[in-house]
Amino acid sequence: MISISLATENDIIRILEIEWEAISPPWTHGALLNEIYREDSFFALAVTSETGFAERSVTGMAGTQSGEQKSYAIHGFVILRCLADEGELLQIAVDKAFRRRGVADALMDATLLYASENLLKPVFLEVRKSNEAAIMLYKKHGFKSVRLRKNYYSNPFEDALVMAFSMGHTSEIQ
Repeated sequence: MISISLATENDIIRILEIEWEAISPPWTHGALLNEIYREDSFFALAVTSETGFAERSVTGMAGTQSGEQKSYAIHGFVILRCLADEGELLQIAVDKAFRRRGVADALMDATLLYASENLLKPVFLEVRKSNEAAIMLYKKHGFKSVRLRKNYYSNPFEDALVMAFSMGHTSEIQ
């Protein structure tokens, strides 16, 4: 069972491992660490416990005695930045071994719930035009393509689709 938990400094090494296999170009240790401590950032993890029952929640460790540590595994993460009344989904990444198992869906659901609770509308993101799996995920969660950014990505150079999620209607590009 997957649970969503806020990222901590202790999680950075595992986040970097997922980052390096999933994101090009990857963020640095310092950039990820900075994001954890930003007050305008939602940096969440998809975790499971050793027993398969998730014991961490968005509010922190649940079901633990004082000083007791629970063992958990991180399978993915998401970073959403709040910009006034809008959100920007900066990253979402899932460990290759756990893709197509609902991890990304759980992260997206938690992110959109956070955005709703914090009155963020719309939520924007950029995605490589060739990343069909990610585009399908975003569309599944209600995002629509709104414009194209030429040569937005490097390594390799590629256009980005800008997508938006909003409670209202957004015109979609093809």
